[in-house]
Amino acid sequence: MKRFRLNRLFNAKSGRCFDVAVDHGFFNQPGFLQGIEDMRKVVKVLVDAGPDAIQLTLGQARHLQDLPGRHKPSLVLRTDVANIYGKELPSSRFSLMIEETMLQAVRHDAACVCVNLFQIPGAPEVHAQCVENILRLKPQADYYGMPMMVEPLVFQPNEISGGYQVDGDVVKITHLVRQAVELGADVIKADPTDDVTLYHQVVETASGVPVLVRGGGRVSDREILERTHGLLAQGVSGIVYGRNVIQHPNPNGITRALMAMVHDDSDVDSALALI
Repeated sequence: MKRFRLNRLFNAKSGRCFDVAVDHGFFNQPGFLQGIEDMRKVVKVLVDAGPDAIQLTLGQARHLQDLPGRHKPSLVLRTDVANIYGKELPSSRFSLMIEETMLQAVRHDAACVCVNLFQIPGAPEVHAQCVENILRLKPQADYYGMPMMVEPLVFQPNEISGGYQVDGDVVKITHLVRQAVELGADVIKADPTDDVTLYHQVVETASGVPVLVRGGGRVSDREILERTHGLLAQGVSGIVYGRNVIQHPNPNGITRALMAMVHDDSDVDSALALI
């Protein structure tokens, strides 16, 4: 049954996926709402742009699923909320799951759910909570036939990087991705490495589980396209970008450019011309 939903997530033409993440409002963090203040408009723009999937929370999924017709992006449902994205870690940290997770995902006609696996300097208890969350979700995922996307995130120290910044070390990323696979992930949403040419190591350690790469902070068009081109050459199964789409002055154009790279193997200059 999971295969049925994965068929909706991964594009039949290329076997890859472009998922746009717009679940940032879930985390109560200043600055995260830039470009997504009115989710009704945001979802409409993204649906018109036509990525393979949109990642949303329970509270915002209705803006996608209420739209009529069959030809719209699939829903990836965010399942957990955390308070660890600020410049300073709070004294009490948490990563909490929504209740009856997979049942809610089925009711919202999700093609996949997404759950975090944090590795944060100075917050080992949050990593433990994430492992517990995934262990609880795994049997539910199998029972309901709902693919579970695990998001291994290796943080830099919050006080150094301002929170929510990728470490970029290939060894740390590879090891955390491997733990996600061992915990039963059906799809991996992983950090990019500082050296893109090493990313095949991440793909290899996933042992056949599809790896989608997250985008991180907003960068120039050429930089994000060059990075995407390099990652695809390393064997990834797609991308999950958020701020590089929703904070772009032309979300439709950058989506077209990225879709051309992911599904048609366009080069950087050809993709830039689509923006």
